[in-house]
Amino acid sequence: MPLRVGCIGLGTMGTPMARNLAKAGFELALATKTAAKSKALASELSARAYDSPAELAKSCDVIVSCLPDSPEVEEVHLGPRGTIHGAARGTVVVDCSTIAAEAARSIAQRLAESGIGWLDAPVSGGQKGAIEGTLTFFVGGEEAALEKARPVLAALGKRITHLGAAGAGQLGKAVNQIIVAVNLAAVSEGLAFAQKAGLPMDSLHEALTAGAANSWALEVLGKKMMQRDFKPAFAIKHQQKDLAIVLRSAREKGVPLPAAALVHQLLSALEAQGRGEDGTQALLTLYEKMAEPRA
Repeated sequence: MPLRVGCIGLGTMGTPMARNLAKAGFELALATKTAAKSKALASELSARAYDSPAELAKSCDVIVSCLPDSPEVEEVHLGPRGTIHGAARGTVVVDCSTIAAEAARSIAQRLAESGIGWLDAPVSGGQKGAIEGTLTFFVGGEEAALEKARPVLAALGKRITHLGAAGAGQLGKAVNQIIVAVNLAAVSEGLAFAQKAGLPMDSLHEALTAGAANSWALEVLGKKMMQRDFKPAFAIKHQQKDLAIVLRSAREKGVPLPAAALVHQLLSALEAQGRGEDGTQALLTLYEKMAEPRA
């Protein structure tokens, strides 16, 4: 019998992930804060919509959640209408949110007391990866839970890496966010310089992506910067949330992260301009502003 899969959280990442699960043939159940949204998507995907995580959990073998931060994850899985009150023993929760490792461990422990498995499986690949089904998963949790959920993850991504016990997936994602943030600043800085130098941007981008400077940030975000496309595939406010988690964890571990801290402050300047909903590639505009001639 195919796995019955529930999806909770139908935003920028959750909606395309649900579509890929439906395409893979899983029996789908959906829930989100906005009932009309889950009902509309359920109609499109021939899925079932539920009013609460607890009701959804009663009909699922694996539950995938994709939510903004720790409080939402705790509410969805441990709250009064949470999955813990509906899921049968042996159900596996796969949380693809980016949250603090200690929060992941705490939620995992509470669910385990009710016989519910847990995987913290934050993703890399952005909206593009979610749409194309090419996400990378950083996974923390029990091996048995991962094996049960593996067919679900395989329908959503191309690389599934088990890093250890609960919380390890979040620590792996923290490393990803450090590197992504610093790459974002490098691409913004380089392209701002290129513009001032009067270089042909399309030709330059083609050359850079073929050489040692290439990265996902240059290929995807660099192209968006050049097209003046600042719509949020990944919003500044979400990157700031992730970097705050990273910097707090680094401080606890005694690891200095000067470059990541600088990017956090640069993005704070954009937030101060009311641009927290823009995509992170809008960092280019801050560099452009700093390069404007003095009056």
